[in-house]
Amino acid sequence: MYKRIPGTKDILPDEANYWQEIENISRGIFSLYGYSEIRPPVVEDVKLFNRSLGEFTEIVQKQMFLIPHQEDTYALRPEGTASIVRAYIENNLDKTVGFVKFYYIGPMFRLERPQKGRLRQFHHIGAEVIGSADPKVDVEVIALADNLLKAYGINGYEIKINTLGCTKDKKLLIQLLSEQLSKKEAALCQECKQRLGHNVLRVLDCKDEGCQKIVKSLDIHNKHLCPECLEHFSKVKSGLDALKIKYDVSTQLVRGLDYYTRTVFEIKHSELGAQDAIGAGGRYDNLVEELGGPNVGAMGFAFGVERLLLVTSHKSQDTSKNLTFVITLGDKAEIEGLKLIFELRNAGIPADTDFESKSLKGALRSASDKNAKFVVIIGENELQKNVVMLKDMDSGEQKEIKISNLVEEIKNV
Repeated sequence: MYKRIPGTKDILPDEANYWQEIENISRGIFSLYGYSEIRPPVVEDVKLFNRSLGEFTEIVQKQMFLIPHQEDTYALRPEGTASIVRAYIENNLDKTVGFVKFYYIGPMFRLERPQKGRLRQFHHIGAEVIGSADPKVDVEVIALADNLLKAYGINGYEIKINTLGCTKDKKLLIQLLSEQLSKKEAALCQECKQRLGHNVLRVLDCKDEGCQKIVKSLDIHNKHLCPECLEHFSKVKSGLDALKIKYDVSTQLVRGLDYYTRTVFEIKHSELGAQDAIGAGGRYDNLVEELGGPNVGAMGFAFGVERLLLVTSHKSQDTSKNLTFVITLGDKAEIEGLKLIFELRNAGIPADTDFESKSLKGALRSASDKNAKFVVIIGENELQKNVVMLKDMDSGEQKEIKISNLVEEIKNV
């Protein structure tokens, strides 16, 4: 027997209802905010991610699914931002449109150890705004994420924000961290000792208790920030305050990808345990230019759909409760039943029937299993009178209805 690959998951029909609900809610909210959907491919040239994410990031070093192809190497995308920036540049959107607001929904892939809320194939719902460095963009993006979570019915989350500053500020931050952490290298975990030389920012969000104590004792705060970046962050906070969006400033918050600058944020939920982020994002004002495009500001975020489903208290409405189940008795009734099913569907009424030649009792059980709202029974006696028997599955009431009036009767209930 074949089995699914570890770290992947079969999304069966019962659970797919919740996925569809979240996706539909997302599309509605994105539309209100003026975002358009973009669908880049799941396979990209590996050099795109090496360049954008950073040579020494954990994703590039350990987690990418690589596909050798002759002299090239492709990669299943580990995140969405790089692909969307590549699409923005390659399709000349910087010249034809300029400022864009995109959203995307789809699978991502990382070759990491599977655990709660962390899979090798996982799914993101995300947004990217390209073409502006205005702090109002930061406010809108964070507000959009907050609004989506409220629409999903998720409570109990915390929004953490910070600023890394511009490129020069970020280099100074790395220098300050390296100087202070090198004095305490012996107390760091083995992985953070390696990060000291390649990706020191990642020490700040290490989950090891010893490393967390060291990070909390650091004296950095806003020493690395220039006046312009301090002003930018102040405007972001003022905008969030004006919208009454709750947040906490966390000076230890960083993002694991090299392209982030200035505002970064993370949304955490305590129910997820150690891997408590349900979404995160930030500015990447240099990435478009680094990948061959113009020097324009940009910002985005993404939610992990699997993690959203772990914490949502919202359950989708069972659309099968609107189902009308048609039961036919006898060969002559089968043709009329088939016509009725298609007539109901053409009128926008979900309809189905028994395809297993069950008895009336068995067919009624199938209708109950499908949570049908109505059952339509048609046999030879009903055919002679040009009627059907309509049964309300909630109340148990049943009555004769003329075949020609069936659609209108169900629509008016």
